[in-house]
Amino acid sequence: MRLFVAVELTPEVHEAVCGVVERLRRAEADVRWVRPEGMHLTLKFIGEVRPEKLEPIRQALAGITAEAPVQLGFRGLGYFPNSRRPRVLWIGVEASANLVPLAAQVEAALTALGIAAEKRAYAPHLTLGRFRSEKQLARLQEEIASLSSKDFGSFETHALALFQSKLSPHGAEYTRLDEFPFARG
Repeated sequence: MRLFVAVELTPEVHEAVCGVVERLRRAEADVRWVRPEGMHLTLKFIGEVRPEKLEPIRQALAGITAEAPVQLGFRGLGYFPNSRRPRVLWIGVEASANLVPLAAQVEAALTALGIAAEKRAYAPHLTLGRFRSEKQLARLQEEIASLSSKDFGSFETHALALFQSKLSPHGAEYTRLDEFPFARG
């Protein structure tokens, strides 16, 4: 089974993000857009694990704690690795100082179970789409530039979720397996 740990979006933020994605789609760029039901803030992509690892993963995530909920704000648009050779289009995440230590706790708890550690530092973002080619890129970038300071909303979260991802010809399908409160909300 293919797993990841994430924070779910509130309905208000989700609606704002979906509205912008619909606007950006009109540029007809060659982008594989994230499906609306698949939008989330990933803390850790676990990858393929055997079913017997599920319970130890749940126990590890249940032990994650923080002194306060995490504040999240979703603002602006950007690219990985850059705007000249974009591969991923994302919305920026402004978070309270406890998000990075929370992600580090998740990483450490799962690494202790033999799950490979990330090679890169955690960079919170909300993926909107992945570029397949540069077709209509200039048109899309014009639209993105007009939204560079867009505010998609904010919220406070006190829980993280474990998801299963099933790949299909229509894209990944996500199922929330469990939720783990890490702070009082």
